Amino acid sequence: MSLGKAQEELLERLEQWLQAQEGERLEFKEAKNQFSFDNLAKYCCALANEGGGKVILGVTDHRPRRVVGTQAFPQPEDTRRSLMQQVPVRIDVKEIPHPDGRVLVFEVASRPLGTPLKYQGIYWAREADSLVSMSEDKLRNIFAETGRDFSAEVCPGAGMEHLDAQAIEDFRRRWIEKSGNTALSGLNHEQLLRDAELLLPEGLTYAALILFGTREALGRFLAQAEVIFEYRSTEAAGPAADRKEYRQGFFTFYDELWQIINLRNERQHYQDGLFLRDIPAFDERSVREAVLNAVAHRDYQLPGSVFVRQYPKRLVIESPGGFPPGITVENILDWQAPRNRRIAEAFQRCGLVERSGQGMNLIFEQSIRQGKPQPDFTGTDAHHVVLTLHGQVQDPAFVRFLERVGQETQVNFDVHDLLLLARIHREEPIPEELRRRVRRMIELGIIETVGRGRGTRYLLARRFYIASGQRGVYTRRKGLDREQNKALLLKHLEDVFPNGCAMKELQQVVPSLSRAHIKRLLDELRHEGKVRLESRKRWSLWFATEPPRGKDRS
Repeated sequence: MSLGKAQEELLERLEQWLQAQEGERLEFKEAKNQFSFDNLAKYCCALANEGGGKVILGVTDHRPRRVVGTQAFPQPEDTRRSLMQQVPVRIDVKEIPHPDGRVLVFEVASRPLGTPLKYQGIYWAREADSLVSMSEDKLRNIFAETGRDFSAEVCPGAGMEHLDAQAIEDFRRRWIEKSGNTALSGLNHEQLLRDAELLLPEGLTYAALILFGTREALGRFLAQAEVIFEYRSTEAAGPAADRKEYRQGFFTFYDELWQIINLRNERQHYQDGLFLRDIPAFDERSVREAVLNAVAHRDYQLPGSVFVRQYPKRLVIESPGGFPPGITVENILDWQAPRNRRIAEAFQRCGLVERSGQGMNLIFEQSIRQGKPQPDFTGTDAHHVVLTLHGQVQDPAFVRFLERVGQETQVNFDVHDLLLLARIHREEPIPEELRRRVRRMIELGIIETVGRGRGTRYLLARRFYIASGQRGVYTRRKGLDREQNKALLLKHLEDVFPNGCAMKELQQVVPSLSRAHIKRLLDELRHEGKVRLESRKRWSLWFATEPPRGKDRS
């Protein structure tokens, strides 16, 4: 589609939005000179909670609506990225050059099923022309979309005597460090758990039992709430070389589990200039996030344990229950739907996770930054989630490239940026959802283009190949299309020998290239002595200097 055609369609859609009836998921703001990022984030959060919609800046918010233009957010793509860090749903931005001024459209996707979104600790909603906190009834309705939260239910017969006091103290310490609220230090255990919504007037929740329960209590009330660690030095069947069973509150063994994994955590060395660098097979943050995910999202109503199986070069975490409703391998980096919300909120309170639902993004980011294969979910089905973290560093040069690009550009890359760079590095096709990030990477000088039109390819910038001592590889990849196109042009001229060929016909041979580009390639062939140009009365013809072998020269 031509640029002019696309602009016309955008203007037509804008006109439809301007005429839309009240009550549709549209929010108009004049924002002539500026607009608060916080307010924009709140409106995006509210619209996502309503099922998705659009925030349109540069338009009057009362009917009849008209375009007044906006100067807010001069770098809309950077704003979009910042919004998605605060409001974890897909947000797209369109910049429409209307005759009456610039219009910005932020298109917000719907929240995940059963998951209301918060910004600055508040579940935002729209009410007339105002932003308000979502009502309790509305929140309950959203939470009910994916069924009940088992972890928030009361465990019959369980009481404070069934909890490990030291585990609760560890939770308190982490909560104070995260929140800065020193008043928590003066609360007794019962009040602390009430404030964390882990102890209800009706009794102790399953979440409290899973997080702080003693071994005896879990054996009595919820035996399947255990994590089993195994170390296997080979793939051979049989008993594990090491095995530990943790049927006890999560806060009683969380650190110990990492320490056991780290005992056999091999370090992989690579040269970076004059320095010798090393990368562990298993990154601590990634492993901890993977275990947290398994504990927070497993189905506790199913039998079976969480298994953490360590091999020399991979770690496999298997948990009962498939993905929560609405979550797939394809959308797992963009959607969140915690199966056990009360557990997830407890982790968030005490800083074990920065923000609920973002752990998988971190795991993918770390794997790419460390030059390892990306995590995969092979073996996952409706009854189990199987996550494999690969420990083998495959490309230290790519690690150096990402480090240096980050230092030089001072740009924070999110997981989707890193996925794009990794695909380009591996010369894999770029999916549609990543293509809109290409332009920014080109502008930053991080990737380069080869060819034009449908034949366009992308490769990492020359600095990557210099940093990794692969200048020759860069030259070959950069020049591959050029030499291929020259070969196509020469082949066509040889096929039509000795009649010659006009430029118009040669443009059909390589339609992805401009006339000027084709002329430069022909000039290179002429300097190489492979083609010649002859002027005729009305046009010029290109000829191969000699036919291919076996072709009649007459």
